Order: sequence, then structure tokens, then C-alpha cells
Amino acid sequence: VNEIYTWDITYLPTTVKGEFLYLYLVMDIFSRKIVGWQVHDTQLSALAADLMTDICSREQIKPEQVTLHSDNGSPMKGATLLATLQELGIVPSFSRPSVSNDNPYSESLFKTLKYRSDYPEKPFAEISTARKWVAGFVDWYNNEHLHSGIKFVTPNQR
Repeated sequence: VNEIYTWDITYLPTTVKGEFLYLYLVMDIFSRKIVGWQVHDTQLSALAADLMTDICSREQIKPEQVTLHSDNGSPMKGATLLATLQELGIVPSFSRPSVSNDNPYSESLFKTLKYRSDYPEKPFAEISTARKWVAGFVDWYNNEHLHSGIKFVTPNQR
């Protein structure tokens, strides 16, 4: 636990055609626990840096304890995030260029999120609504969801 994290950003639809909200989501690979998340209206390296700073504080991460895996998106490779990771002592790890399936844990988690029976049928009208729904999902996922990849226990039980 708290050795290898994976993270990614997924789109959440809004009521404005062509505009999206962005869910930043970080998961511990061993326990499958969602250790941090935020919903924003833009994709920025600085927002990801804030999220990682918050996670390290809450999870009491020590320098050189965690490797953070991600794909090669611009927020993941942005200077602000990389500088913050270096300051926090987190080792970045990236998918191979042009390989779409190097981040399977994050992609599987996003599929679980978007195919959940209570996922809203209509797009999110406000960012606060999206944040409220994601908070409920994270609580369910970490505390109630019996995960097949970890012998049918919840991430928090693991």
C-alpha cells in the first residue's frame, strides 16, 4: 500500500455541448483504493500538483515512497506537476509513447465509474453536482465495492 499509484483524467459531460468537466483520479494499485480525486473545468498540471500535494499530506507519504504512473498527457508531463513531484519525493512513471493500454488500472476504474447503475443519465449542469456525485462514488468504491481484482474485498479492507 502507498507504493505505486496510477492516475488519469476522464471527461464528464456537461449540459453545454462540447464543454466538459475533468475528473482527476488517483488510485493505489495494490489496494485499488482511490486515494484522491478532484473535479475541475480545465486540465492543468498545476491542478494535478495540488491534488498530489493533498494526497501526500493526507496519506502521510514520505520521500521516495511512491511511484506515480500515468499516460503521456500534457497535464501529466507538465512542468508544474513534475516540479511538485520532485519536491514531494515522488517518482514519476509514464506509459510508453503511442501505447493506449499502459494504464489499465485507471481505465478500468473509469469504466466502473461510467457504467455504474447510478451514473447520471443526463450531463452535469454544475460542477458542484459532479463533485457531489463523484464523492458518493468514491465512498461506495472504497468502502462497499467488492473488487474482483483483490479477492472480493473492498479497497479499504485490503
